[in-house]
Amino acid sequence: MNRELLRQYNYDAFVPEKFMPWMRFDESPALGAAAPDFPLWRLEDRAQSSLGEWWSNNLYLVVEFGSFT
Repeated sequence: MNRELLRQYNYDAFVPEKFMPWMRFDESPALGAAAPDFPLWRLEDRAQSSLGEWWSNNLYLVVEFGSFT
């Protein structure tokens, strides 16, 4: 785990200089495009899977992204 990356992500104040580096909407897939596959880890046992694995095993899938703070 990259502790410096987590420190930067979990900023202590909601000010533009701390959150703007994370606002990269221009790099996001276009509306209606498939999301890129990426690794995921289960919280209860840290077993690794991937978005593609969950997507292929479920008719509907909701993925929530957010800060640890």
